[in-house]
Amino acid sequence: MKKLIASALIAITAISATAQKNAPNPHLSLKLEAQETIHKGNKFLLGQQHADGSWGDPKLPAFTAYALRCLLLDPAYDVKAPAPAPVKKGLDWLVAQQKADGGIYGKGMATYCTASAVMALYVADPQKYKETIIKARGFLINQQTDWGVKGADDTEFDGGIGYGGTYAHSDLSNTHLALEALYHTRAIATDTGDKKVQELDWGAALAFVSRCQNLQETNKGEKVGNDGSFVYFPGNSKAGEAVDSKTGRVALRGYGSMSYAGLLSLVYADLDGADPRVKAVTKWINNNYTLKENPGLGGQGLYYYYHAMAKSLIAANIPELKGKDGLKIDWRTDLAAKIINSHREDGSWLNTDASRWMENDPILVTSYAIMTLQQIHSSLQ
Repeated sequence: MKKLIASALIAITAISATAQKNAPNPHLSLKLEAQETIHKGNKFLLGQQHADGSWGDPKLPAFTAYALRCLLLDPAYDVKAPAPAPVKKGLDWLVAQQKADGGIYGKGMATYCTASAVMALYVADPQKYKETIIKARGFLINQQTDWGVKGADDTEFDGGIGYGGTYAHSDLSNTHLALEALYHTRAIATDTGDKKVQELDWGAALAFVSRCQNLQETNKGEKVGNDGSFVYFPGNSKAGEAVDSKTGRVALRGYGSMSYAGLLSLVYADLDGADPRVKAVTKWINNNYTLKENPGLGGQGLYYYYHAMAKSLIAANIPELKGKDGLKIDWRTDLAAKIINSHREDGSWLNTDASRWMENDPILVTSYAIMTLQQIHSSLQ
């Protein structure tokens, strides 16, 4: 499984220039086109930066964190040179948002913002921002739900992580973002030599993630289907319910973006492809592959879906999907082309089908699109 995690880290490390020169590259044309599109998108983002160094709504530092990741992971970015003024200013602003509790947020959505900020600082310079990252890790870990008896699953929400103060329950979206940040920065916390370093209860987190999956073998909750898909949180799916025509059983309908978030969470929890939960969601993903919509939700959350798809499939080391009749699907080429062909004249992206979950904001959607392309660009040989 560590090999799978290493695949996920490709997207936040520079590609060896020597390897690019010496190895044949069947995706060279696509990589070059993706690189040019990323550059155009980042040019748009640079034009949207506020005078104080932030992007978008200052109450949501996640917007700034995403924009910074886009700039820092631009294939043309020189990691050895001093940070350009916009990047430095943005990083300084982001660090300044850290609260006494370690969180990096404005008002509300504290987990979402803190996890995004941790990843941006980790990409920028894990040693320079080590203290800030460790404090933020502590905040994320303390967001893990554990109601009732400590260490016991007293509620279906135990082990998961929610927005933080906004809603009194865990959800898979915030949980998978927190797991991403905590997994990638684990070494930073442990290399202090402190044996008492705070750590997430990964077993409890996995139990919560499993309760979000439509898989009766590992989930004994109510309204649980058996197709391997994932829902938002136990008992709630943004895609509604479905009735099994054979059994009459009512179950929550899983949907695309959460199923990819679920797969990524399972990877971070060190499960491999032999685990029934991984097998089941992988089968669902193969059977429901599409770029026309977020399966189960239509146009809602479309670019979040694209980004979750790229992250999870790369992390799980799945370069191809299997469609009907055994048809091999080169999802990276398909998705890259979809993103490249949907950018607007000014270099931005926008979800023109649905505005839900802030996808009417060009800064957020452009960031999702660029980060998706960067994941694909870095994974292609």
